[in-house]
Amino acid sequence: MQTKTRTDPWDSAPLPTRRHTSTRRDPSSEPTHAPYDAETMNEATMNEALDEIRGRLDRVSGLLVATRDGLVLCSDTHGIEEGSVAAMAAAAVGLATQFTGQAKVGAPRAALFEGASGHVCVFPVEGSMLLVVFGEPDITMGLFNIAARQALSLLQQAILRLRVHTVRNARRTYFEQPAPAGAEDSSPDLVREE
Repeated sequence: MQTKTRTDPWDSAPLPTRRHTSTRRDPSSEPTHAPYDAETMNEATMNEALDEIRGRLDRVSGLLVATRDGLVLCSDTHGIEEGSVAAMAAAAVGLATQFTGQAKVGAPRAALFEGASGHVCVFPVEGSMLLVVFGEPDITMGLFNIAARQALSLLQQAILRLRVHTVRNARRTYFEQPAPAGAEDSSPDLVREE
């Protein structure tokens, strides 16, 4: 039985850009892999999610998923030292938490940085997971903010799809198990009313 997946028109809408062509990553470069958090996503699913996000967003030059402890879970980047960036992303979120707490503006939603050669944004995704989004140098900070938040939303949707799939598989496995031998109403604790 085939099921059709409904897509939200907002998810598939292209983002506005300043130019029509995009600098894409070299297709021959493969994303790098590292240990992953089995409770949230498996490695193959995370790589698929990053590939999908990169394919759907213009002006995003790289993605990195890390733990709040600064360990790389998975990445689709080139030309950066991923371990150092993951550690700095964790530190940036920690600093943002302290800064927004002192400023009394609530919990941080993102830490955005603009450099001479591009942009970087760190999002707390959930639990102990961070998303780092890298932007091209010729995009405005506003357009990068939109693209980075769309990348966050796509990653959160991928996590949710995986969780739904995992729960469905667990339920299917549980209900397809044969009943233990002798389990047909032989429990002395059960009393039947007639």
